[in-house]
Amino acid sequence: MQLPAPRGPLTGRLFTELVRPPHAFAPPPTGPYDGPYGGPFDDEDAQLALFACYELHYQGFDGVDDRWEWNPSVLALRERLERWFGRWLARRVPRPPAPPPREVPRALAALVAADDGPSLSAFMRAGADAEQFREFVIHRSIYQLKEADPHTWGIPRLLGRPKAALVEIQADEYGGGRPERMHSELFRATMRGLGLDDAYGAYLGSVPGVTLAISNVMSLFGLHRRHRAALLGHLAAFEMTSSIPNRRYSQGLRRLGGDAGVRRYYDEHVQADAVHEQIAAHDMCGAFAAAHAGLTGDILYGAACALTLDRLFAEHLLGRWREGRTSLWHADAEVTTR
Repeated sequence: MQLPAPRGPLTGRLFTELVRPPHAFAPPPTGPYDGPYGGPFDDEDAQLALFACYELHYQGFDGVDDRWEWNPSVLALRERLERWFGRWLARRVPRPPAPPPREVPRALAALVAADDGPSLSAFMRAGADAEQFREFVIHRSIYQLKEADPHTWGIPRLLGRPKAALVEIQADEYGGGRPERMHSELFRATMRGLGLDDAYGAYLGSVPGVTLAISNVMSLFGLHRRHRAALLGHLAAFEMTSSIPNRRYSQGLRRLGGDAGVRRYYDEHVQADAVHEQIAAHDMCGAFAAAHAGLTGDILYGAACALTLDRLFAEHLLGRWREGRTSLWHADAEVTTR
C-alpha cells in the first residue's frame, strides 16, 4: 500500500517523516488533539493520521521502514490522536447501562434491536445503481481486505471459553485454513467482478474520514488490552447485524447483473454470521462477562460504538447520493479500475 496524499498539516508532517529512516520527531504544536473536545468527527487529517499510525501494525506502507511500527515518536502521536478519538466517541456514543453478567446476551440483542439508523442495505438491494454499488464496495474495502484482523488482536488477551469462541469465529473468517475461502479473498473477487482494483489499500486515498473511523475504532479496541471487552462487544454487534444486510447486498448485486462469483462474499456471510451471532453473544461475550463482571458496561459500549459508526456511515452515503454527489473523499474522486 502506498502512502496516500496528505489531507492537512498533520498527515503532511507524518508522511514526510515516515518516508525517511526511523528517527525522533515532534508532532505539530497544534492539532485536533488540542482543546477540550478535539476536532470534529469528520476531521479528515486526524482520521487519516490515526489510520496510518495503526496501519504500521498491519501491512505497513511501501517505502516506509518497518521499524517505524514501534518508534516512540509515532506512538506518542498515536496516543494523542487516540485521546482525541476517544473523547469524540464518548461524546457521541451514549454509554449503555452495565447489565448483570447473565443479562449481557439479552442486552446486546436489545441494543441491536433499538438501533434506528437508516437502512443502507435496503437501498443497496432496491435502489442503488451500479456506480453507487461500486462506491459502497470501495468504502468497505478499507476494512474488508483485512477482515477479522483487528478482532484477532483479542485472542491472546482471553482465556477459556471466550477465547475458544473468538477463535471459532475467526477461523471461519480466515477460511478454515483454505486461503481461497478467506473472507478477504472472497471480497477481492467481488471487487474484481465490479471492475475495481483489488490491491490491499488501493482506495485509501479515496475514502472519507467516516469510513476510516470504522477501521480506527476496531484498531483502538484491538491494540489495547484495557479495551478487550469493548472489542468483544464490537465484534458481537458486527455479527448480530450482518446476516440480513448481506442477503440484501447479494440481492442488489443480482438485480444489477452480478453473477454468483461476485455475490459469493455476501452469500457466505448470510449463513456464517447467523451462526456467529449466537457464538459471539453467548459463548464469547456472555462467558467473558461471567468471568469479568466489572466489564459488562465496556462490552455494551463497544457494541454501541459499532452501531453508531455504522449509522454515521450510512447517513454519509445516503445523504451524498440523495444530493446526486459521490460519497468518496473528493467530489471529483477517480475510481481506479483494473
